[in-house]
Parts: sequence; structure tokens; C-alpha cells
Amino acid sequence: MSLLRPLLVRSLTMVGVFFVVLIMLVLTLGLTGFSDRILAATIGEQLRGERTALAETIRDPDEMEKVLEKRREELEIFYGLSTPWYYRLPRTALRVLTLDLGEARTLRSFDGSNRVFDIVTERVPNSMLLLTTSLIITAAIGIIGGAYLATRQGSWLDRFVSGFAAVSFAVPTWWIGILLILILSIQLRILPSGGMYSTPPPTQPLARFFDLVSHALLPVITLVLVSFGPSIYSIRTITLNIAQEDHVKIARAKGLPESRVRLRHILRVAAPPIVTGLMFGLAGSLSGSILVETVFNWQGMGRLYYDALAGTPDENVIVALTFIFTLMYVVIRIVLEALYVFLDPRVRYTD
Repeated sequence: MSLLRPLLVRSLTMVGVFFVVLIMLVLTLGLTGFSDRILAATIGEQLRGERTALAETIRDPDEMEKVLEKRREELEIFYGLSTPWYYRLPRTALRVLTLDLGEARTLRSFDGSNRVFDIVTERVPNSMLLLTTSLIITAAIGIIGGAYLATRQGSWLDRFVSGFAAVSFAVPTWWIGILLILILSIQLRILPSGGMYSTPPPTQPLARFFDLVSHALLPVITLVLVSFGPSIYSIRTITLNIAQEDHVKIARAKGLPESRVRLRHILRVAAPPIVTGLMFGLAGSLSGSILVETVFNWQGMGRLYYDALAGTPDENVIVALTFIFTLMYVVIRIVLEALYVFLDPRVRYTD
């Protein structure tokens, strides 16, 4: 009970993040006029298509304009443009809070559904496959390399990795992606340049799986290249001070193997901040990388966000994705609060 109550209070505090984020989103979409422009663009695009269709049956220009004007009024009522944003958007936000994500105005799922829930749920596994895989690889390299460099402070390898981490962090992800496409796909023809499957896609399950893996290699390599340098450096920084503490020196004086010293006496103590970085990296991986998924035409959450903002923006999808990304952040924070108690015995929550 002594632990449950403080965690419950912290969880309720984090739930408040939902309302703050949704309120900020509503104000941003409304006060800037972005919401009204989204709906006006959607209506205008639909009317252009209807004008082309009506031109085959209505020859009188005045009659054409009357029909289109009446249709415009109907569409404004249907899309809610006739209602002020401060009435329309809060209702949308409250509906999303009940997991009623509504219907997309322009986007569709792979099977043609316009329900936002269907569109989002089919994209989540794609982002998890791509970005969580790169996160696991980066975390493994970062933990092993960072802990090793912490015991080799000032060596040539330590200086090289520090410089590489700075370069890796500064280089844009999209630039690395395009460079790899030019080299590995266009020049050497080793890997496909984008998409999730070949055209036409394989029908056999095993062949389809390997085709998916081959298409995922380039974006995964891109994400690992731009993230494993900073990951090694950050973990090296976290473990560096711990590696110089007395309990580590005593462990070495006892003749313990260096691998055991790194695992038991360095990484074990540094676990809380390392796990924090990994958990927030997981949240980021699930929300997707907009640039990487766009460059490689990977149909994940990041590409969905790009599609919802580019071209004819889709208001319902933008609100739903913002809610889902906020939900991921809140869940990760609550899980971290509980994990800290087990990872670090010194942590104790009080009322």
C-alpha cells in the first residue's frame, strides 16, 4: 500500500498530460485557422471533382454554379465547417478520449476503410517492426560499447567513438537514408530502395517474409547508423563516473573478471538512467520516424502522420495520432515510475 498510493498519485498526474496536450492541440488547430483551412481544402477538392462530373450533364454555367453552391453548403454542414472551431474541435477531442477516433476524411486503410482506428492499427505493427528492431540493435551496441569505453577512458578508441558520436548526431537522418539508397540500391543493386514489398509481392509466406526483411534492411541500417554513436557515448558518460567509484576498484582488487565487473558493478548501478533512455526510445520508435518512413516509403505511423499533414490535411487523423503518441508517453512514464523501485533500492516514494 505504501508504494501503490504514491504511484497512483503520479499516474493521475500523468493523466493530466492528456488534457493539457489535447487542449494545446485544439487551440493550435483553432486559433491559427489551420482546422478551417483543412476543411475548406477538403470541400474545395471534392467540389472540383463534382464540377468535372456535372459538366457532362449541365451545360448552363449559372445552373452549374447554383448546384455547386448548394452542394458546398451541404458539405460545410457535413464536415462541420459551418460550426465555429471552439464548438467543433473540443467535441472531437472528447470523442477521441473515449477511443472513438472517428472517420478519416481523405485517408484510407489498405483494405479501403475510412475508420481512423483501422488506419492507425494497421500501421502500428509496421512501425514496431522497423523502429523497435533498430532500437534493440542500437541498445545492445550502446550498452556493450558504452560500458567497455567507460573502462578505457582517454584511449584512442574512446576519442574516436566520441568524435563519431558527434558526427552521427549532427548528420540528418534523411540524408543518410538517401545516401544509402544511392549506394546500396541504385549503384550496387544490393537492396531495394523503398516500400515494404516487391511489385508484385510474393504470395508464399516464407518468400513474403524474406521480401519484407530485405525492404526493412535499409531503413534499419539508417536508423542504427545515426543513433548508435550517441547511444554509446551517452551510456559511456553514464557509466564513466560509476566505473571510478570505490566499489568498482575493490571488485577489481579482488581479482574479479573484467566482464563481471562491468556487468555486476557498473551496469547494474547505472541501470535506472539507461532504462529511462531505452524506454523513451521505445515510445519514440512506436510513434514512428516521419523522415525515415517517408524517405523509404515505409507505411508506418510516421508516414501516416506525414500523409495526414501533407496534401489535403486530415484533421481527425492528426488529433487521433497526437492522442496515441501522448498515450504512449504517459504509459512509459508510469512504467518507469514502477521500474525505478526495483532497479534502484535507494528509490522510495512517499506521500
